Amino acid sequence: MYLSHLLLSNFKNYQEADLQFSEKINCLVGGNGEGKTNVLDAIYYLSFCKSYFNSVDSQNILHEADFFAVHGTYQQPELNEDKVSCIQKRNHKKQFRINKKDYDRLADHIGKIPLVMISPYDRDLINEGSETRRKYIDGVISQFDPVYLNDLLEYNKALQQRNVLLKSFAERGYFDVLSLTVWDDQLMRHGQTLHEKRREFLDQFNPLFNQFYGFLSQDKEQVSIEYDSQLEQTELSDLLEQSRQRDRSARYTTVGIHKDDLNFLINGYPVKKFGSQGQQKTFVVAIKLAQFEYTRLKKGFKPILLFDDIFDKLDDNRVAQIVELVSQENFGQVFITDTQLQRIRSIFDAIEIDHKIFNVNKGVATEINNEKK
Repeated sequence: MYLSHLLLSNFKNYQEADLQFSEKINCLVGGNGEGKTNVLDAIYYLSFCKSYFNSVDSQNILHEADFFAVHGTYQQPELNEDKVSCIQKRNHKKQFRINKKDYDRLADHIGKIPLVMISPYDRDLINEGSETRRKYIDGVISQFDPVYLNDLLEYNKALQQRNVLLKSFAERGYFDVLSLTVWDDQLMRHGQTLHEKRREFLDQFNPLFNQFYGFLSQDKEQVSIEYDSQLEQTELSDLLEQSRQRDRSARYTTVGIHKDDLNFLINGYPVKKFGSQGQQKTFVVAIKLAQFEYTRLKKGFKPILLFDDIFDKLDDNRVAQIVELVSQENFGQVFITDTQLQRIRSIFDAIEIDHKIFNVNKGVATEINNEKK
C-alpha cells in the first residue's frame, strides 16, 4: 500500500495542494516554517484521524477559511484504490470517509493505514518523565491488542477511584481498609496482565531496536532498553498491602504499573545524561524504526514512514545510513523533510532508488527535477 495522490484545501498554511507521490521515497525540501511538516501532518491525519501536532482540529484550518479538507488516494495490491478523506468545518463535527462512506466511529479506521512518524518531538521520550515513555509503549501495544487497551482503561479507572478514596480518607480523618481493597482487587486483576504484556513486548522489541541502532551507528556503541517496574521483584498484591500507610499519608497510590518506566542506556549509562545530541537522536530514530518493523511483522505489510526534520544534529554518515536503510526491500513508502536540497541530492546521487523531490515555499509544494547535477 502507498499514497499516490494527496489533495489539500485550506489545511494549515496550504490554500491548495495537489501532489503525486513516488511509491518509494519522497523528499520535501525548504526553509523552516514554509510548510514541509504540514504535508506530513496531513498524511498522518489520513491514518490516525487527527493531527500529530495539534489535537484541536479547528486550529488546523487556514486562517479566515471555513473548513479544511485532506483527500488521499492509496494504491493497494492488484491495482485496487482506496480514497480516504478528512473534512473539518468550523463548529461542525469532523467527517472522515473511506471510498465516500462516512465512518460511524473514527476508531474503526485506526490500523487500516499503518504509519510511523519520526519527528524532533520524539526526543521527549528521552528528556521527559516516565509518563511519556509509558504512553509510548501503551500506544504501540494497543494498536495490535484490544484486550490490552481495555485492561489499561480499566486499570486507570480503578486507580482514579482509589486515589479519590485515599484523598477522601484524609479529608474526613478516617481510614477504611475494606473499601480500599475493592479497588486493590481491580488493580491486581488488570495490572498483572499489563505488566506481563509490557515485558513480552519489550522482549520482542529490544532485538529490533538493537539491530537498527547498530546499523545506524555502525556498531560504535552498545545500547539497551530496560524495563523498570516494581512488579519485577514483588507481586502487585504485596506491593499494595505494603504501601497502604504510605498511600494514606501521600493521599494517592504510590505503587503499581502506573509507575513503570523504561531505562534508555548507552554503553551502560543513561543516554539522557551521557549521550551526545547525535547519539540521542540516533537512539530515538532506532526506536521508531524498530516500531516500524514491529508493526510490519504484526500487520504483514509495510507501514508508511514519515521522517520530519530528523537530519539536524546527525553527521552526514548517519544521514546516508538512514536513507540507505529505508531504501531496502523491507521498507515501503517513505516521506522525508529537510532544509538542505544539496544534501538530499548528494544522497540520491549515491543511491539508485525511485524518488521525488518537492520544493516547499510559503505553503506551495512544487515537484522539482531530480536528475543528477
